[in-house]
Amino acid sequence: MENLPSALAIGLGALGPGLGIGFIGMKAVEAIGRNPDAQNKVLPAMLLGMAFTEAIAIYALVIAFIK
Repeated sequence: MENLPSALAIGLGALGPGLGIGFIGMKAVEAIGRNPDAQNKVLPAMLLGMAFTEAIAIYALVIAFIK
């Protein structure tokens, strides 16, 4: 029971970023599918958005280790 707060912190803290990364990838693939010439503009923005979203999951991991 003493590990429950850590488990909840990382479990719930990874849920949102996981969904966010999925939606970012989905919309980027959709945009490239509609307009293949836009790949050079969409890909860097997608990667940057995914990196910032992943940073939120890393914050949750740090909180889980601190508890």
